[in-house]
Amino acid sequence: MTDTLSQLEATIAQRRGADPAASYVAKLNARGLPKIAQKVGEEATETVIAALAGDRAELVGEAADLLFHLLVLLGARDVPLAEVLAELDRREGTSGIAEKASRTN
Repeated sequence: MTDTLSQLEATIAQRRGADPAASYVAKLNARGLPKIAQKVGEEATETVIAALAGDRAELVGEAADLLFHLLVLLGARDVPLAEVLAELDRREGTSGIAEKASRTN
């Protein structure tokens, strides 16, 4: 699984500087962080709708779109996937309630 996401992250990084007319990733990046963030929000909403609708194939497709756009957003902010995975590893075995209570913000 992480191999697939790591490969996708590398492909996104490679395409960030491409011609926006030839690359969706480049086009998103050219439109700026607000547009990328908007797309993540849209895909998250579509994922929730698909989950509630009960259509498995639609949920899988929307979840893939959400992960893709999240990786585009992370790349635009120079946050490597490995950093997010390390945070998940850090949280492993910690109750969600305890983890949330430990946050300073």
